[in-house]
Amino acid sequence: MILDKKIALQTITYLTQINAIKLNSKKPFTWTSGIKSPIYCDNRLILSYPKIREFVADKMAEIIKDKYGKKNSITGVATGAIAIGSMIAERLSLPFSYVRPEPKGHGLKNQIEGRIDKENGIVVIEDLISTGKSSLNAINALKFEGYKVNGMLSIFSYNFHFANEIFEKENIEVNSLADYNVLLEKLKSDDKIDEKELTRLINWRNDPKNWF
Repeated sequence: MILDKKIALQTITYLTQINAIKLNSKKPFTWTSGIKSPIYCDNRLILSYPKIREFVADKMAEIIKDKYGKKNSITGVATGAIAIGSMIAERLSLPFSYVRPEPKGHGLKNQIEGRIDKENGIVVIEDLISTGKSSLNAINALKFEGYKVNGMLSIFSYNFHFANEIFEKENIEVNSLADYNVLLEKLKSDDKIDEKELTRLINWRNDPKNWF
């Protein structure tokens, strides 16, 4: 869910300016899941631009403060959300931790790194939500250890219906600074894509496994 259209449009503007969002429907990118995608979003590039990373961290911190208050912990999903998550926690003077995709194979074999007060809720930070599998994996790891997850906040979401259904089923509130819908809207308003290309991009989001 997008909470502020103005923030969403500015986020998309920044992401396209630094080429964090790449589009190519003729030679689609292949995700780890095997999905052929006409879009690749690399939000790690945000960290290389001080003005943009500050904007993202500031806006995400404001959303968390307004929606969840200050009695929370911030947990980033490794590896993409570790840096931005720690910046958000710093702004809110809150504890920070992060969740690995799986427990380490050595040492303490931790999957969750950092200390979390179980009396407080957790807001999980993602840089990107696609199929929702890695996000849900992190949430389940936190729940398994007895932590209460109040919600998840991401920089960008593809807003797949099947991912949204997963989070709804798990009763997890998910919000994003920007999403695929806003991206398409801005590309169209800026006359960056024609109707044929827009249709292909919409078809991909509706059926990412069979569009190509």
